[in-house]
Amino acid sequence: MSQEFAIGSKVRVVALPPYVKTAEPMPMLRPPDVIHLGEEGIVIDRRPGGYWGIRFAKGAFLLDSQYIEIAENPPESHLELE
Repeated sequence: MSQEFAIGSKVRVVALPPYVKTAEPMPMLRPPDVIHLGEEGIVIDRRPGGYWGIRFAKGAFLLDSQYIEIAENPPESHLELE
């Protein structure tokens, strides 16, 4: 069961895969510590094999939908005003 995400939507990492693939024309494997649990990224495209291209702060990577979820934007009014 693959979850669908809209291109441009914000997603959050909920589990780390054993390794991550870069979302480049010639993908390379990277250790999973290039992304972190809870890190948010933007969906840039859908790839064959059930992978999603996601742009994070350290680059674009391919992740299966089991490792990501839609990120709900918390209101920025949580900052305390004194």
